[in-house]
Amino acid sequence: MTTPSHRPSLDQRLHEPRAILAPGVYDALSALVAEQAGFEALYLSGASIAYTRLGRSDVGLTTYTEVEDTLARITERVRTPVIVDADTGFGNALNTQRTVRGFERAGAAMIQIEDQGFPKRCGHLDGKSVVPVTEMCGKLDAALDARRSAHTLILARTDALAVEGIDAAFDRAEAYLACGVDALFIEALRTPEQMDAACKRFAHRVPLLANMVEGGKTPIQSAAELQQRGFRIVIFPGGTARAVAHTLQGYYASLHAHQTTAPFQGQMLDFDGLNALIGTPELMEQGRRYE
Repeated sequence: MTTPSHRPSLDQRLHEPRAILAPGVYDALSALVAEQAGFEALYLSGASIAYTRLGRSDVGLTTYTEVEDTLARITERVRTPVIVDADTGFGNALNTQRTVRGFERAGAAMIQIEDQGFPKRCGHLDGKSVVPVTEMCGKLDAALDARRSAHTLILARTDALAVEGIDAAFDRAEAYLACGVDALFIEALRTPEQMDAACKRFAHRVPLLANMVEGGKTPIQSAAELQQRGFRIVIFPGGTARAVAHTLQGYYASLHAHQTTAPFQGQMLDFDGLNALIGTPELMEQGRRYE
């Protein structure tokens, strides 16, 4: 695993006015392709881990160990800073401390913790609940105490808008900011007016994250548009899994219908193409050094 000191610094990059666009990734291969495309940060989506590892919905079924293992495999392969979705910290304040220590050890640049109750679910699904503000502040205090390096950033997410309304969501964000977190994420803002209100209140004090979910509750906008509003981090967390699922539907339907991959080959990498992407020639050359 590449050590944090040898990675580009996410906290330094956040001091620049230009917004960071972080695509969703879910394993080392998706992270490698995203890095090769030139992104400055990656977002390890808990939802996408549920989709790809479990074939299940984002309803809190993934565990700390599954996310930590996925994160470690990614940071072993790429140098790009990774923002990791830690859900609720996977339990109480003590669980949150274990999560932060483990994710930091696995190479996380930023760790996101949310205030949902159980059963937690995707931020753009209905039927969410939130824990009391004091409980969430305790988790955030525990997270900040647990990290070994101030360069490991803590991102506080609130899902209160759907449960308690926008004023309560902003009040929660104020409380979480007072804990000393490094960035804020007000989930599922529903209109451009709500997005502007969030930026007017917080963007001059702390980096704000905008979450773009295709078909979700927040209007889809480009990173440039969101930067103009005041957001500093823009994520498209589940788009990768949705694109891959769509491609797989087409691939398997074609293979089933034609009994061969020949009609689909124009939409695929061949054997050599995939090996070039993942660095097989370089790996083989490295192996020859030890013969």
